[in-house]
Amino acid sequence: MKASATKASRIAAVAAVTGTAVLAVTSPAFAHVSVQPEGTAAKGGYAVIDFKVPNERDDASTTKVEVNFPADHPVASVMPQPMAGWKIEVTKSKLAKPLEMHGEKIDQAVTKVTWTASDGKGIEPGYFQKFPLSVGALPEDTDELVFKAVQTYSNKEVVRWIEVQQEGQEEPENPAPVLALSAATGDHHGSAAADGTATDTAEETSAKTGTTASSDDSGSVGGSDTTARVLGVVGIVVGAAGVAYGVLAGRRRSTTGTEA
Repeated sequence: MKASATKASRIAAVAAVTGTAVLAVTSPAFAHVSVQPEGTAAKGGYAVIDFKVPNERDDASTTKVEVNFPADHPVASVMPQPMAGWKIEVTKSKLAKPLEMHGEKIDQAVTKVTWTASDGKGIEPGYFQKFPLSVGALPEDTDELVFKAVQTYSNKEVVRWIEVQQEGQEEPENPAPVLALSAATGDHHGSAAADGTATDTAEETSAKTGTTASSDDSGSVGGSDTTARVLGVVGIVVGAAGVAYGVLAGRRRSTTGTEA
């Protein structure tokens, strides 16, 4: 009896350890810092994106979040939403190659946004926080944007979410947030060149259509003109024939009367 109890307790202990190990392995999988758009994030357009930051510690709060913007695909306009209990700092840097937006050249772009807890609470254990940004114009020459993020805890621990996912490989331990970009819609801001091209094409098509329509109209008018002329000639011939017939009839009557 005692042996059975001992065996049962060992099995329970192993199960408990195994369960804890599974939780330890799987919990980071859904606790990464991530980024998602509110709606869609179309190439060349503007979007509101949310950085979701979970607290992965039981004994510390997240007191600082830094999000670095990709240097190879700069974004000129970044506007944070005010958040109670957080101080927000937007860092800009000079661009090596200026951007063009709405016909104006932009020589600076946002390189980093930093949120720092101003009330000391931050993101407490067991909670997550969304950090929204309005961004644009989004680049048109890439399918995604990779943001490297740094999370700082109240116990001074720093977690760097900066590892880029490599194709065909397992997800890294601390992956960087990735924003997927959808296809351009054609009616977004910041794509004057693309819209202009579309407009020019439409105008050219319209012009061609107008020319074709005009040619068709001319053809119709020409056809009507020819028909009218033919009918006119026919009418004249018929009229002349009628006059001739009347003259001949009159002569016959005159001749008949004389003979009588």
